[in-house]
Amino acid sequence: MKRVATIQSSYIPWKGYFDIIHDVDLFIFLDDVQYTRNDWRNRNRVKSPDGPRWLTIPVGGKTDRLICEVRLPESDWAQDHYRVLCQYYGKAPFFEKYRPWLEEVYLGRTWTYLSELNQHLVTTIFKDFLGGTTEFRDSREFASHGWKLERLMDLLDKAGAGLYVSGPSARDYIDPAAFKQAGIELVFKDYSGYPDYSQPYPPFSHQVTILDLLLNVGPESPYYVWGWRETGSRPAH
Repeated sequence: MKRVATIQSSYIPWKGYFDIIHDVDLFIFLDDVQYTRNDWRNRNRVKSPDGPRWLTIPVGGKTDRLICEVRLPESDWAQDHYRVLCQYYGKAPFFEKYRPWLEEVYLGRTWTYLSELNQHLVTTIFKDFLGGTTEFRDSREFASHGWKLERLMDLLDKAGAGLYVSGPSARDYIDPAAFKQAGIELVFKDYSGYPDYSQPYPPFSHQVTILDLLLNVGPESPYYVWGWRETGSRPAH
């Protein structure tokens, strides 16, 4: 049974995003849908001495475009984001381990499209830093049709899904009967129970970018995303 999930690409998303990816055999970036303002597509949060702070890529507020059509601005946003990460995480235990990669992403490359950047960040973090093996594809490869649920069902059919893992917020529009009729098992992800880790600037917050986890715990990061369910014990230090 092929397990599938599909979500819009997000900018350095939180650990729950990667937890869903780990649950499935195939993860599909759903980027040929409408871009939404003030969402996770172009921003995420980091910890700061004054509480969580937004890192936002200034792509404008136009919503009459698909996520895959959103172009990145010719401005200093990348240098600014790198500077903020250095400011708040420069003394984190594993900052130096990931510094060369951060420099490549923010200082060494020029990105044209938001989707291109987001997908690169997600796939690199998941495969290279978390050790995941899930297959990644883009929804544009499937040429699915319809509106919302109808389109989702068409996409899952073309992807050969036998089980679909959904984020809990999708309960508002997903009809379990449609999945039953299609012979696809429906599972809603449970984000509860994540263990805390050593994080700067208390109080602790789970609702921050995965970079917060990587820079603070390094190679032990997979435990804090999904490993804690599998082992039932904390990693050895």
